[in-house]
Amino acid sequence: MTIQNGTPSTVFKIVASAVAALSLVAVAAPAGAAGGEAKHPRSGGFSFEGPFGTFDQAQLQRGYKVYREVCAACHGMDLMSFRNLGQPGGPFYDSHFKGGPADNPYVRVLAAEVQVADIDSETGEPIMRPATPADRFPNPYANATAAAGANGGAAPPDLSVMAKARHDGANYIYSLLSGYVPAPEGLQIAPGQYYNPYMAGDLSPFWTGDPDHVPSGGFIAMPNPLADGQVTYDDGSPQTVDQYSKDVAAFIAWASDPHATERKRTGMGVLAFLFIFAGLTYASYRRIWKGIAH
Repeated sequence: MTIQNGTPSTVFKIVASAVAALSLVAVAAPAGAAGGEAKHPRSGGFSFEGPFGTFDQAQLQRGYKVYREVCAACHGMDLMSFRNLGQPGGPFYDSHFKGGPADNPYVRVLAAEVQVADIDSETGEPIMRPATPADRFPNPYANATAAAGANGGAAPPDLSVMAKARHDGANYIYSLLSGYVPAPEGLQIAPGQYYNPYMAGDLSPFWTGDPDHVPSGGFIAMPNPLADGQVTYDDGSPQTVDQYSKDVAAFIAWASDPHATERKRTGMGVLAFLFIFAGLTYASYRRIWKGIAH
């Protein structure tokens, strides 16, 4: 139906409906905009960022220690094996050691410090034994249901590829772990939930203050896991929440992409080859077609 052919009452109804719809949109827009957004992650100043970046081995070693002593109590890394710790670019790689990662003495000692479930080959009974470099990092829970039941219904996520699964991975993990602050006054928090300004979410339904100033961030089921002096460093690095967060974020980033440094080096070599090849090709072209009209 066109307006030209409609009666005055019909035209009025159409215009009134359009005005009402626009009014609803105008009213709804501020409400949607009022919902706070997560704060942008802070930069951890990581050495591995950028095309020429490489992992700091000392930082990876500290990060593994934080993971093993703190994070491993709730989070698994199902894609990681202990032998990965000794591979080139890994936390405990030693270029002077000629054996493979599984024979690395540091890795063997670190693995033996962890107990893993196994089956006795003679009796068939379940047993616990020291891990070997071939074993994967053990999961602290038997299954996802057990993990959720032990953590208020929220199963802790696996950290194997966490840095790849989150935007600005390492910086996000660093900011989240070091960003716990007291909840703003006026924010209603349910039991088992914790406020973090770097956690994605919409706090509008839980905010009793000014609707135009909803706090940034969201709720997370994980309480603040770190405290100053919680993990002892042997290299003299600061034993602070900020340093722990940076180190474990670097370790998780490496675990998410353990071949990153090798890939960058290969990429630089390929680019250098292509640059030289392009130069030789152009020089050959100039020489072959020199003096020939074309």
